[in-house]
Amino acid sequence: MSGLTALYGRALLRQLPLVGARGGESLPSDVESAECPVSLDALREYGEVCGFRLSDAAPPTYLHLLAFPLSMRLMTSGSFPFRVIGLVHIENRIAQRRPAVAGETVELRVHAEGLAPHDRGRQFDIVSEALVDGERIWLEHSTYLRREGGSGSSGSRPEPPGPPRGGAVWRVPGDAGRRYAAVSGDRNPIHLHGLTARLFGQARPIAHGMWLEARCLAALEGRVPDAYEIDVRFKLPVALGSKVAFTSRASGGGREFELRSANDGRPHLAGTVAPG
Repeated sequence: MSGLTALYGRALLRQLPLVGARGGESLPSDVESAECPVSLDALREYGEVCGFRLSDAAPPTYLHLLAFPLSMRLMTSGSFPFRVIGLVHIENRIAQRRPAVAGETVELRVHAEGLAPHDRGRQFDIVSEALVDGERIWLEHSTYLRREGGSGSSGSRPEPPGPPRGGAVWRVPGDAGRRYAAVSGDRNPIHLHGLTARLFGQARPIAHGMWLEARCLAALEGRVPDAYEIDVRFKLPVALGSKVAFTSRASGGGREFELRSANDGRPHLAGTVAPG
């Protein structure tokens, strides 16, 4: 994870007007790749931060963590049209054919695709895949939004008012951003401290979206198969230290789940898990 520190330095450097992203209408065709071992010690540390039980089978969100340095290398390259700082992770889709297990080495490949209009700007996908002995066992599409104005009202529907009923209520730890950053290397300033969050437009530090997704999947352990597909939409950010309500229900052989504010029901995350 040490290389991510330099990549975040590069990302911050590209915030400067004379060094920033070149802009443009196309994504680079580059493919970043690496071989990464799956370590039981690393799985234990990740599980402790995200709420998973200790197992030699990696949660599907753990492979996102392994692929993230490649994503950052791609998005901080001189050929990438957008600055990384300020991009918003709006959706994550994972198809897992089987879990990676401790002792295996996975081959990771990462590229960008799908640049398209969005009612608040433009969006694109960072596509990551993991292979073992040439067989693809995991595929992820992380959709990012580059905000460029717009109301964001197109196609939106009012959310139900009031606090959610039932489900489990969690308090998001105040140090969740720093703990997740320590195991993932994802040290985006908006997740770490109040001062760094304010410097980048957040009143308070907010939880990593992928930590929230992992925490929800940890709550579903034992109720989903080894091969499944996950589709998560990230909505309003979750301030560290706040309370959230998690609910899930069976749906068509899989499950639907939501994460909302425990106080007023504002939506934070909605997702589905379906057999793959």
